[in-house]
Parts: sequence; structure tokens; C-alpha cells
Amino acid sequence: MGDRFGGGLGGGLPELGVKRPLLTLVLNLLIAMAGIAALMAIEVRELPDVDRPLVTVRAQLPGASPETMDAEVTRLLEGAVARVTGVQEINSSSEENNTRIWIEFRPGTSVDKAASDVREAVSRIERELPDAIEAVSVFKADQQGDEILRIAVTGNNLNEEALARRIEQDIVPRFISLPGVADVPLFGARERILRVILDPLRLTSYGLTVTDVADVLRGAPLDVPAGSFRAGEQQLLVRADAAVTREQDIESLVIRNGIRVGDVARVTFSPADANSIVRLNGERVVGIGVVRQAGSNTIEISDGVRAAIESINAGSEDLSLSIISDNAVFIRGAVKEVLFTLGIAVLVVIATIRLFSGSMRLTLIPAIAIPISLLGTMAACWLLGFSINILTLLALVLATGLIVDDAIVVLESVQRRRAAGEPSSVAAVVGTRRVFFAVIATTAVLVAVFIPIAFLPGTAGRLFREF
Repeated sequence: MGDRFGGGLGGGLPELGVKRPLLTLVLNLLIAMAGIAALMAIEVRELPDVDRPLVTVRAQLPGASPETMDAEVTRLLEGAVARVTGVQEINSSSEENNTRIWIEFRPGTSVDKAASDVREAVSRIERELPDAIEAVSVFKADQQGDEILRIAVTGNNLNEEALARRIEQDIVPRFISLPGVADVPLFGARERILRVILDPLRLTSYGLTVTDVADVLRGAPLDVPAGSFRAGEQQLLVRADAAVTREQDIESLVIRNGIRVGDVARVTFSPADANSIVRLNGERVVGIGVVRQAGSNTIEISDGVRAAIESINAGSEDLSLSIISDNAVFIRGAVKEVLFTLGIAVLVVIATIRLFSGSMRLTLIPAIAIPISLLGTMAACWLLGFSINILTLLALVLATGLIVDDAIVVLESVQRRRAAGEPSSVAAVVGTRRVFFAVIATTAVLVAVFIPIAFLPGTAGRLFREF
């Protein structure tokens, strides 16, 4: 039979399929099983992972003007992170009380390693920063970006202070520990803070200054964070013991010569001024945002947050969490629409072939080839680390047309051989061999058109690489 069919690659593959149908069936089943397994494990996202390697540094210095923040904090931090390997660009913004620095690294840099290097660089100059500065935070995300989820928290029978405390102690740590979460900012939360309202006339009469009172308060054993201690992969948060917890304790602190804080000031523990107000259905609530890390999956983060919310709502009677917005809903909808379009395209193609071929047997060939090819593509995408996204699904729609074109050309060649009186097995092999290299060349030309796009520099190349 080998002599009748002819040799070469163009004849060898069809001949193998005709002579060993069981082997062909097994290979196709293996491809289908591999594709189904890949579908279970492959990542689903809106677009390919083209996030820039970006790390954000944030620092707060209460009471500092933008000029002070720039001179005493921002410049020191910029100088430290500028020496980190792989830094491509640094941008900063100094505002009242806080500063933010955005460090962009060269494409291909690991965000985890970049964030670790930035933390080490910041830790080396922390002693040079002002004593009153709060902890410097490093995030593997762009803190200017919007949150991917927004959550409203309602406290049943909890005042504003108690609600803010419960959120910071119970909810924020749970969300921040989820894979892919970079930060969990709060909106509308009012913590209980210490207010010391000085009387200028009394200060003058006692010959004291604001600095004298501030020095006493700074040295008081207040209940404040004292930093952290890291050992290996464990990080322990350290908090100073509180010997002063009431207004009377603050008022009794001696400034000098028997003059107490209460003699020149009024002390209160009260909610902080709200820098934002969040309402849900007319009721004041506390808002929680979820910021994703660069390179993380929005859908996976959404699933984790939703599971955590269900657990919190089920186990807590005084807290109620509800999702206000979720970017994953749009992503799921977009992917679902493209999948629906792909399914419609496959059905229309099969119906068109059935209409013009007039034979159900001929229609079965592309009807089987299309899903097997798509499943095989899914397996290849998983092996290459690609994801299911809008671009890859659109590429599958285009590839479906190519598969059908090739199948129609091969079917037409085989039908001609059968019409000439050749047996079905011989017609299948010889007919395929006659158009084998033409079909391969046509497909290769179309592929060659898109390959250069994958080598474009920057974000564009990374975006179309999976296409």
C-alpha cells in the first residue's frame, strides 16, 4: 500500500491515519483529554498579563507640609530606591502629611524581587528619616490605580470607633492575606484619637511653648505601634504597653515645675475628623477597597474576597459586608461574550458546510476537527503559560476559520479522487497528499503575518504575544 500511496511527509501522515485508525482515534482522544484538563487549570483574565513591574512606596508624616515632605522624606527615599538594580523610572508626589513614590522597573523584572530590593533599600535609610514618621509601606502595585473591589461594611449596634477598630483588627488582615492583594485602604473610617487642645493664654502665663507640651506627649507611654521584628519568614508586630489610656492620665503629665498638661490644655479621646464619607442606601458605612498586586489575577482575587465575605457575614452578628463594585464581573462578562461568539461561529461554520456539501458524512469531518483543534490549542496555551482572555479567544475565532478553510480544500481534493473511481482509502491519502504542502504553506503565510507583532517592544508586544 505504501507504493500505491507514495512516500514523503505529505503521503506519510494521511497514510498513517488510514492504515491505523485506532492509533488516530487514541491520539485525538488524548488531545481532547489534555485540552479538557487544561481548561480546568488555565487562568482566565480580561487581557494578557502586561502589567509593568511597578512598586509603590508610601510614607506618612503627620503635620508636615508638602515642602517638608519633599525635603525630609521624598528625597531620601528617592535616593535610596534609585540604587536598586533594574530601576527604569521614578516618579514621586509629595502632599500634606504623606508622600508616594512610584518605581518602574525594566520589562521582565520580577515584581516580587523588585519589591524585596526596594524594602531593603528603604530599611537602610529609615534612621535618617524624621522620628515622627509613620511606617514606610512598600506595595507591589500602583497606588494611583483604582481598587478592583469596593466593599461596604455596616456595624450593627457598633459606634463608629468600635466599627473602625473591628475592621482594622478582623477584616483588613483577612483580606490583605489573600493571594494577589497588595493593599486594603479604608474610606470613611473614624478612629479614636487623642486630642490635646492648647490654651495660648495659659501657655504664655506659665512661660511654656507648644514644643514643651509636644515633648512631654512624645515621651508619654501611650498605646502606639512600635514597629515590627522580622525573623526568617515570620514578621512580628510590636506595640508599646499603654500606661496612659485615659484623659485624666494625659492631663496629669507634668511638663515642668509642677505644671501639668491639664493646666494649659483640654484633653479628649474622640473620633478623628473624617477625610471621606461613604454612604450606602442613605446609611453611613465604612468603605473597603481591594488593590491588586501587579501581575495578579482579578478573578481569583474576587473569588477569594467573596469567599471571605461569606465567611465573615456567616460568623459575625455585628458586622455586615456587601460588595459595591467588582471589576471581575465585567471581565467574566466579556470573556463569556467572546466564548458565546466562538460557539456561534463554530455552529455557523458546520451548518454552512452541511448546506453546500449536501453530505452529512463530509460535514462530520470539520465538525470533529474544530473542537479537537481548539482543545489541543488550550493544552498548548496552558503549557506555554498563556491565559484565556479576550485576545486569545479572538485568535481562536480566527483559527477556526483557518481550520475550516483547510478542511474544505482537503475534502474537495479527496472527493475529486473518489469521483475518478479510486477507492475511498486511496482517495483519502492521495487527495490529501496533493494539497498537503499547499495547505501548510497557506497557513504558514498567515501565521508569518502575525508573528512579528509578538516581537514588538514594550507593552504592545507583550499584549499580542498570546494572540
